[in-house]
Amino acid sequence: MTADNDKAGETGERVAEACSGMEGEVSYTGAPIDVDGRDAVTREVCRGAGRLLRALSFAVITELSLPNGRRADIVGLSPAGDIWIVEVKSCFDDLRVDTKWPEYRDFSDALFFAVTPGFPRAALPDDTGLILADRYGAEIVRDAPQTRLAPARRKAMTLRFARAAAFTLQAIADPGLENS
Repeated sequence: MTADNDKAGETGERVAEACSGMEGEVSYTGAPIDVDGRDAVTREVCRGAGRLLRALSFAVITELSLPNGRRADIVGLSPAGDIWIVEVKSCFDDLRVDTKWPEYRDFSDALFFAVTPGFPRAALPDDTGLILADRYGAEIVRDAPQTRLAPARRKAMTLRFARAAAFTLQAIADPGLENS
């Protein structure tokens, strides 16, 4: 997953300390909560998981709105047209309060959770894939069950993916352009 000479160990220690819940509350461990730390962890896990998917030849987009109104953290589109959704969890409390992730199954061929190496894996559902990630990379430690999308749903998701990617590229090329 990571090289010995990078700072992944430091990142993992910061992640464990930072991921304990929500601002102004106390986590299940009784520790104070650091929202900025959770956001940093989420960004690092997204980065590592995205690098893994790219290494597997997937095109990757983050924060893709789904037809049911939910937003997937990471969506990968393989060269063969397979669609994977990766739900990123920064800490146990993030998983505990999230009840929307089962709704992602209807829009993917495979559903994964991406978490830090120190995450309590026993808390994750067994019927999803598991990716361990840090800011430098990631590793699939449990494959996700494959459920093939219906052709019409696959086409709709592929078009949604392509349009979101194109809008992102256009916004980079012309930041002043208003959405219409």
